[in-house]
Order: sequence, then C-alpha cells, then structure tokens
Amino acid sequence: MDKLHALRHRFEAHQSLTYFFIRVFLGFALFIRGIIFIGDQEALMSLIVSSGVDWAFPNALIHYITLAHLGGGLMLLFGLLTRAAALAQIPILFGAVFFVHWQEGLFAAGQSLELAVLVLFLLVLVFLAGPGDLSMDYYLFRKKEAPETASASLPRTGTSAPKPRPLSMPERQTETNGVDVL
Repeated sequence: MDKLHALRHRFEAHQSLTYFFIRVFLGFALFIRGIIFIGDQEALMSLIVSSGVDWAFPNALIHYITLAHLGGGLMLLFGLLTRAAALAQIPILFGAVFFVHWQEGLFAAGQSLELAVLVLFLLVLVFLAGPGDLSMDYYLFRKKEAPETASASLPRTGTSAPKPRPLSMPERQTETNGVDVL
C-alpha cells in the first residue's frame, strides 16, 4: 500500500509525466489502428458503408483515415506538431462516433462507441492543452527566454513603467557633497 501511495505522490508531483503517458499511449494506439487499417482496408470500407452516409469519395476517405492514423499517431507519440496531429484525427473520430458507432448504442458487445468517444475526448483535450513539457514541440519550438535586463525587474501590471519627466530648474537635485546635478 505504501508503494501505491508513493506512486500516486510521484504522479501528483510530476503531472507533466502523466500527460506525457496519455499522449504517448493515444499516439501509439492510433498508429496501431492505422497499421490495422492498412492490412484490412475492406473492413474499413465496410465501416464507411455501414455508416449509412453516401460518401462522395470513399477510397480517398480510406486513404485519409489510414494516413492520419499512421502519421498523426506517430506525431502524437513523439509530441511533434501535436495540435495539428490531434486536429487531423478529430474529424475521423467524430465520424466514428456519430456516423459509424452511434447505432450500436452504449454497452454493446464490442464497446466501440465508448472507446471512440474516449479517444475523441482525449484528442480534443490534447488539441486544447498542446504538447506538454515532455515533447519534441516543447524542445523545438519553445520561446527562448530573453537575457536578464533592467526592465525585467519591474513589476508586470499590464501597463508600461511611467517615463521619467525632465527636471525643471527649481527641482534640481543635489548630491551628498553639495554639487548640483541636472
């Protein structure tokens, strides 16, 4: 039981690691699904036909779904162009939920609807949240921090610091040794 608590505390302390595992698993699962679709394109065609929608170009749709799962799955796996990869998957999973598996209903033997809804939900979260700290996107595209400057020490209130006004004659300052300073 102590090991379970220690593992839970470790994941709470490293939430970016938890998000990393979710993104990697999602990418791996989509990549594997793409491999399955390459091996059995007839099954994918039967899913498209069973949706009841008369798709204009079903062969083009098969290629899009397969390539999006393969390429997008790998991109999610490594966290490269993560939002674009998730965005390419969302229409596919939307179609899977509302056109293919919706007729089966919840708690069907294959549980395809529940799984498709879960994957769609995770893809939307990844799209909104972005790649996370443990991704290639983070290391390739993060903004480099500017070197420390004098203005960096000013508080950030949403407005710029007031500009100093020039001193007029009566407001001359004197140094400690009594010499006038402009």
